[in-house]
Amino acid sequence: MGHDSGMAATHVLFVEDDDVIREATTLALERDGFQVTAAPDGLTGLEAFRAKQPDLALLDVMVPGLDGVSLCRRIRDESTVPVIMLSARADSIDIVLGLEAGADDYVTKPFDTAVLVARIRAVLRRFRASSQDEEEDGGTLLSFGDIDIDPEGMEVTRDGKRLALTPTEMRLLLEFAGAPGTVLSRDKLLERVWDYEWGGDTRVVDVHVQRLRAKIGQDRIETVRGFGYKLRA
Repeated sequence: MGHDSGMAATHVLFVEDDDVIREATTLALERDGFQVTAAPDGLTGLEAFRAKQPDLALLDVMVPGLDGVSLCRRIRDESTVPVIMLSARADSIDIVLGLEAGADDYVTKPFDTAVLVARIRAVLRRFRASSQDEEEDGGTLLSFGDIDIDPEGMEVTRDGKRLALTPTEMRLLLEFAGAPGTVLSRDKLLERVWDYEWGGDTRVVDVHVQRLRAKIGQDRIETVRGFGYKLRA
């Protein structure tokens, strides 16, 4: 496929051990204009990730060698590139483990390719917004206690030390920072951060909030039972 409208095609690393799903999904993604590197197991996937530096990793949870969750963790150790997990079962444990390992989103199998492509595009939009910063304006620095957020440079520091946030964590933090002290519902966050217009799985929000708390301080984001979360002003 190569190029469309003068821009390099988005390169997706796809790690999936089922030959039929791997081939069919690769073809479908290529038809949609993506460049795909497919790997049948986790270790091959890790090597391909390091060699090819893809724009996004799509990882099946249950792959041989190095499973998808472990692979996600290894990728997160070296990169903030978007990661979407594929889980064969709507198994809470798989899904939560994948999100805790640093995945941005997940899709359960069997999936409709159109849904998968929509999730990929949504994650990439966040990633590109964080690298090009097309949404924020003004050079205002936001400060909450020992946390400083520079929306312009997409940087967050705590006690002067820079925090490594994924683009999804960054978007989530900016949603909170834009409305300190205001309770944001899980559905609202799903819609604003993940582009789920029709409601989605709120565990994605819960695990991301946990991950964010671990980085910016547990007491910074308050759980408002039955409603959602708010940033302590």
